[in-house]
Amino acid sequence: MSKTIIDKSRRNDRLAELVIRGGGILVIISVVWILVMISKVALPLFFPASAKVSAKIIVPASVLSAKTLAVGAENDQRGVFILDDSGTFNFLKAADGSLSASIKAPVIPVSALRVISAEYLGKSSYSLLWNNGALTAVTVAFSSVKNADGTIELNQDVTPREELSFPAAPGIEQSWARLIEEKGVMRIDRLNGDRLRVTQQLVEKNLAGDEKRSTAVTDITDPLPGRLSAVTVDSKGHYLYAGTDNGMLLRWDISEPGQIRLLDTLQGTTGHQAITALSLVLGDVSIAVGDAKGGLSTWFPVKTPGSSEDKRLVRIHTLRSTSGKLALIIPSPRDKTLFSVDAAEIHVDHMTSERNLLTVTPAAPVTHVALSPKGTALSALDGKGTVTIWSLDIPHPDVSFGTLFGKVWYEGYDKPEYAWQSSSASDDYEPKLSLVPLVFGTIKATLCAMLFAVPLALLGALYTSQFMSPKLKGRIKPVVEIMAAIPSVVIGFLAGLWLAPIIDKTILTVFLTIIIVPLMLLVTIFFWKRIKTATFLQKATRGHEFIAMIPVVLLGIYCSYLLSGVAEVHLFAGDFKQWLFSSLGIKYDQRNSIIIGIALGFAVIPIIFTIAEDAISNVPRNLTAASLALGASRWQTAWRVVLPSALPGVFSAVMIGFGRAIGETMIVLMATGNTPIMSWSLFNGLRSLSANIAVEIPEAPLNSSLYRVLFLSAVLLFIFTFIINTVAEALRQRFRKKYGRY
Repeated sequence: MSKTIIDKSRRNDRLAELVIRGGGILVIISVVWILVMISKVALPLFFPASAKVSAKIIVPASVLSAKTLAVGAENDQRGVFILDDSGTFNFLKAADGSLSASIKAPVIPVSALRVISAEYLGKSSYSLLWNNGALTAVTVAFSSVKNADGTIELNQDVTPREELSFPAAPGIEQSWARLIEEKGVMRIDRLNGDRLRVTQQLVEKNLAGDEKRSTAVTDITDPLPGRLSAVTVDSKGHYLYAGTDNGMLLRWDISEPGQIRLLDTLQGTTGHQAITALSLVLGDVSIAVGDAKGGLSTWFPVKTPGSSEDKRLVRIHTLRSTSGKLALIIPSPRDKTLFSVDAAEIHVDHMTSERNLLTVTPAAPVTHVALSPKGTALSALDGKGTVTIWSLDIPHPDVSFGTLFGKVWYEGYDKPEYAWQSSSASDDYEPKLSLVPLVFGTIKATLCAMLFAVPLALLGALYTSQFMSPKLKGRIKPVVEIMAAIPSVVIGFLAGLWLAPIIDKTILTVFLTIIIVPLMLLVTIFFWKRIKTATFLQKATRGHEFIAMIPVVLLGIYCSYLLSGVAEVHLFAGDFKQWLFSSLGIKYDQRNSIIIGIALGFAVIPIIFTIAEDAISNVPRNLTAASLALGASRWQTAWRVVLPSALPGVFSAVMIGFGRAIGETMIVLMATGNTPIMSWSLFNGLRSLSANIAVEIPEAPLNSSLYRVLFLSAVLLFIFTFIINTVAEALRQRFRKKYGRY
């Protein structure tokens, strides 16, 4: 060969080597870049919260001359207001602290009266209790207008809520007003001497549309275990909560007129510390309890043994305690976050995740604290007459490693659970973003598919390589390989809409087939071996044995179908699925793990079969010939010589199929009910990580907790695949050293 040709071949080899290396490096860079990008989206889930001072306002002395009852801030943090005991709302500009307006509450029975307490009703509304016992409600509204010169002009308004007005009544220390859905209004009063009274003004309409008004006044006469130290009512007027100076927590059902029931009397604090603050968490299911030693916990009703139909309060979450007495608990209007105030600090905690999100330390002890209507700003008036406004950045308070990977006791649940529920019909729901059911579903789907696919694929590859005639092999192998080209969406469609209903009607036939068909094959093979080798039948079927077994398989399936009806009548009272539920407590879902195993296994079989068959066929023929020459049978040679020699390749085939199954989306999405439950039952559905991403990502708000958790799911899938491939390669190298390079 000429030197020119040799040099050219070497140059081509070096060029090919550079191209291959460059392509490999680009693949590695691309994979790492993908991991970095999806991790970059998921990482903010664990960023800390922050509070930045946006304004400090020195309150004019004229405003502080009266007793302050409440403060509030605008959502855009351009202004604040201070409510004094004359019923006047004094509005201050955040830019310079100047007084922009003073508006008196428009509904005042007598001009000389004073306001003795004010309660925030939510949505910028306040109820005002006057010193003659009258109760009124107003709504405070901020609006901003941009002038021609670019300046922002703030407008304020205080409008009455006539539906929440109540006449004067003597001896009232504290009062709460509530709207009763489609029934009227309710007033709950705390009277002198630790007495509680419920007044309900009801409006009923008859068929003619005429209104009938009635008033029901009920005094709570249940004996109290101590002096009342805190009282609150839920927003719908269903339950009344009270705390005492010896730490007892009480709950009454006040929803029915004239029928008040005491539901709970229990110890609400450790060490019998006085309950100093009570507040309903968003949604009015959980009650937050603060005590004199800084303890903070949340409770909600749970069904307990011996409680009949009523639920009893149970301490669910214990949040981080503070160093001083909790004077106030403010619930966030957006989520389950709680703002607790003591003498020196304002603590921000999330109920579900039990995270201490933030601690704000004012320059001086605060006297009044409030959140903006949207919960984006915190305002506080301190003892020095300064209102400080903090801009809050609490991006993902409900996410922690505990909520993602641990059991959490959610509202409405009887015990801690792993749960995934990303949305609800109401805005005050508790997000459930546990990834454990999804990881479980991914593993379960993969195992079901591998249990179905691996035996069929490996035994088929072994038979095709070692026993099938070359001519038939040349036809069968391409057909199996073409199966890999079937789109997964087609397989999922057929599995969900065609296969699932068939198996639903013939589930017993499926189980009997697993038993009867192998037995019939074994019996057939037993008698087959009794036929002399020289017979015409043996010669005609050599290399085509599986074709002769097809009628046996079909006969076994038919026998299973016939026997399933008999078995269902005599063993399962005529209904196998009803027997499962009544006897074993197992509910049969039409789209279940059996469907997933068959459909996903069908998609995995071609990959495992092709790679395994190539590995087995590449075993040197001299090993096979040596084994046969020593007297081993064809089966002994295939099982004890060929298969161990091809084990590295076979193992690679199985692991590649495993990776294919663990990342499959459309088949799992369409062939199962997408129920994120943790059950090993084959009759239940599941939800995998990949299917969950496909289902949830179109509806996930950009950069929300759900959005970022879905990207975290993608990171987990990436990590799973990386670990599987790494372990597979390590084991493959070990097998190669043990069995040789084949």
